Amino acid sequence: MLRRILAITQKEFIQTVRDRTTLMIMLSMPLLQLILFAYAIHMDVKHIPMVIADQSMDQASRSYITDMVRSDYFDIISTVQGEADVIHAIDAGTARAGLVIPPNFAAQVDRGSANVLLLVDGSDPFTTQSAYNAANVISQTHAITLALDDLSRSMPAISSQDLSPLTTHINILYNPDLKDLWFLIPGMIAMLLQTQTIALTSLAVVREREAGTIEQILVSPIRPLELMLGKTLPNLLIALINMLTIVVVGTLAFGVPFQGNFPLFLGLALIYVFAGLGLGLLISSVSQNPRQAQQLNMMISLVGLIISGFIFPRYTMPVVLQGIGYIFPLTYFIPIARGIFTKGIGIEFLWGSVAALTIFAVGIIFFAARLFRQRLD
Repeated sequence: MLRRILAITQKEFIQTVRDRTTLMIMLSMPLLQLILFAYAIHMDVKHIPMVIADQSMDQASRSYITDMVRSDYFDIISTVQGEADVIHAIDAGTARAGLVIPPNFAAQVDRGSANVLLLVDGSDPFTTQSAYNAANVISQTHAITLALDDLSRSMPAISSQDLSPLTTHINILYNPDLKDLWFLIPGMIAMLLQTQTIALTSLAVVREREAGTIEQILVSPIRPLELMLGKTLPNLLIALINMLTIVVVGTLAFGVPFQGNFPLFLGLALIYVFAGLGLGLLISSVSQNPRQAQQLNMMISLVGLIISGFIFPRYTMPVVLQGIGYIFPLTYFIPIARGIFTKGIGIEFLWGSVAALTIFAVGIIFFAARLFRQRLD
């Protein structure tokens, strides 16, 4: 059995090394994707282009605008006359947000009932959410500051700290500065590994049919399970090389700290890669031609990306979608990657995901081999 597996493995190695262009693409693509995603994806958007329609032009309005700018969430690109001009700037794409301050803003502040209008471009969800949250926080902070200043002037013997009835101390664990890359990089490593491992083997059996070599394999004493394992091992090495590369780049180039046990992470990543390769073999076994394999690969990668918990938390999804998510190895590895990478936790906190991932990896290989045999019969 071992000799037959090694023979298939040697054949796959020779085919892989012979096509050097494809090999270089397979080795460089995950790194390129990591760099592009890391630089392009930012959920906490700052420096949002904003236009200002300050119809009050007094000290109160300037103080409020100054607080908006100091937050680093908004960059004032121009001033306009009114609401219509703000909407025009947003429609033209020159601004993503606009602030309209009414003419009697200072008097409203003195009465304690000031109102301003913030218009945000809702076509960009990340910009909208960041602008909405930032504007709320800035406005509340500014209002509290004004109220405390008024009370301090009326009661000079009392400090502003004495006037605050509640102080909340917030301690954010693992990512105190709320850096989005610290959240994204571990998930991107898991996502890129699944995308590549499925792509590596999704054409493995189909390629034999297209080349006309499937008949030679059928008349050989090789068994379906041995064929699956033999085709997995060369791609396993390529996937592990890519995993090490993107982990090193993620930690050194993007400054994301690795908090956990690296040998443990490497061992569990090996199981995860094996599971992804097995899923690719399953796709290859059910596909009649390369086009079908590529379409199935794209569909599975896209659906897995959405419902695995990479971007959106799974606990907010309907129960049906949560159940479908369990057919993707990415669903099991994301909590492992984020737990070890970001939190530094051990196997005692991850045993559920590890057990499920191991069962998936073993089961998917056997299922692909069995399906391959049924297709031959």
